[in-house]
This record gives sequence, structure tokens and C-alpha cells, in this order.
Amino acid sequence: MTDIISTRLAGCTALVTGAGRGIGAATARRLAAEGAAVLVTDLVADRASRTAEEIRKSGGTAEALACDVGDRAAVEAAVAHAVAAFGGLDVLVNNAYANHEDAELFEDEADDSWDHTLDITLSGPYRCSRAALPHLVASGRGAIVNIGSVNGEQDFGGHAYSAAKAGLGSLTRTLAGHAGPRGVRVNLVAPGTVRTEGWAGRDDDLARASALYPLGRIGEPDDIAAAVAFLASSDASWVTGTTLRVDGGLMGVNTGFRKAMRGE
Repeated sequence: MTDIISTRLAGCTALVTGAGRGIGAATARRLAAEGAAVLVTDLVADRASRTAEEIRKSGGTAEALACDVGDRAAVEAAVAHAVAAFGGLDVLVNNAYANHEDAELFEDEADDSWDHTLDITLSGPYRCSRAALPHLVASGRGAIVNIGSVNGEQDFGGHAYSAAKAGLGSLTRTLAGHAGPRGVRVNLVAPGTVRTEGWAGRDDDLARASALYPLGRIGEPDDIAAAVAFLASSDASWVTGTTLRVDGGLMGVNTGFRKAMRGE
């Protein structure tokens, strides 16, 4: 685990979905390193257990639980587990998602692929937030951090995934308006390209993508985890309903256009 000096989340409890690998695992490790007790959830129990064990070996507090965010009963059980294990719930990180390759032609898209992507990527955070909200209100400092994507703001491919992430941005804003008067903040982190297991074996693609980023590289899971930790902490106590792009400048600077105009 990264050597973190800050203990700004000391005494807090957190539930992270899809935390068995990638951004979710990095986020669970970061929150724990900053002092939070973390319930690591993942669709695959062994992945969740590995992340939780890494945290414990590094001196943090974590438990693991299998959770399918597409199943309301499983979501409610996960929230209840966190509350019972840690005495309450202060932070929910909605990271779990699904994605499917687009059909070559839009009219050939399958209903089941579309439905599954939206169910996990958009309705999953809805289920988790609904179950967690009473406990986040009771904590007196509750925070929800949704993991969105630049795909929710601009076309980078992925019809269902992009639509789901755009919907998650909207849910973030409407829920922030509802939950703010109850003392709960709701924000979204929108990553650009991040080096996760989904890019395994595609180093050439990542190298090409890096050239489009003003900062000259793609993101790492720890880049996103750091932003989540900020939004979860009291350092962001007057931040709600916002989308924080953590994208190396991709959405703000058209590097590809600049290079094309220079003939590069």
C-alpha cells in the first residue's frame, strides 16, 4: 500500500463496490491507508478477500464480502454487514460496473447486453445509495463518491456504458440535491484512460492513448483513488453535486487537434 501520511479518514467507515481489482482495489487501499475501516465488496469473493488481506497486512482495517450490485438483497446485506462490523457507515464508493463490446452496427446491439450494462453501471449505484443513505445520514458526515467516466461526457465509444455513466452523472446531481439538506454529500469522479486489468495485453493501445493526453501519460488506479479520498474526506466538506475529472487534461485540451495542426 502507498505510504500515506494523512489520517484524515481516521474513525470513518467505508463500503467500496467492485473493489477486488483496479480502481476499486486502489480506492479501498487508499481509504484504509488514511484511517478508514473498509468493507471491500466484489462480485467475486476471492478478489474481495485478496484486497482486504492486502489492507490488513499493511496495518489497515478491512473485511471482505461478495456482493452483486444487481441484486437488491445482496446490496442491503452488504450495507448491513458494514454497519454491524464497524458500527456505522460514513462513506459509500460506487465503483462496480459492467461493459460490453459494441456491435459493429448499432441496430445489431443486443437487448441483454444493453440491459446488463445499465443495470450494473447505473442501477447498481442507485441500489447501493438507497440502502446506504439512512446510515450515511445517521453518521452526520456521510459521503457518496460515484465513479463515472469521461465516456459520460463525450464520445469515446461504448453505447450502453457511456449512457450509463452519463446517467450516473445526472443521478449524482439529483441525489446531491436531495441528500444535501440531510448532511450527505454526493460527488462523481470521471476518470480518463486508466491502466487496469481490462487493458491487459494492449500496451500498444495504451501507448497510442498516452499521446492524446496533455500530461503525456494515461492514468493509474492510484490517481483515481486519491481523488476519491479527497471527496470522501472533510477536506471536501463544501463540495457536493460536482463531477471531478481526473483525466490528465483529456477533456480540457484537444491534444490530437493541436498535433494534427502542427503536422505531427
